[in-house]
Amino acid sequence: MRNRQQGITLMGLIAVGVILIFVALLGMKLVPSYIEYGAVKKALAGIAVDTRGRNPSVADLRRAFENRSAIDDINSVKANDLEISKQGNEYLVSAAWRREIPLFANLGIYIDFTASTRN
Repeated sequence: MRNRQQGITLMGLIAVGVILIFVALLGMKLVPSYIEYGAVKKALAGIAVDTRGRNPSVADLRRAFENRSAIDDINSVKANDLEISKQGNEYLVSAAWRREIPLFANLGIYIDFTASTRN
């Protein structure tokens, strides 16, 4: 009686390995951008909480963001990039930016991020 061998071939193993490596490299390139996005959202939320009940100026809001961005290592958004508008008694602080992530050769990914104190 002949036993039938089961399993993956060497070519199949190499193909699966290449796919896994590509997904891992893509994740390692994309994750820092999303971590920074979370830091920007956290900074804007912190500014909204810190200034609630007070009447800060636009310069105070920008300075507060500069301080938080220095601590959280936010490089994609500067204080001058913030869009600040007053709605009623509260300020709406928002930021929108594009992040270009080069993958290899002339291939890359563009990601548009938007964060505000309303989100």
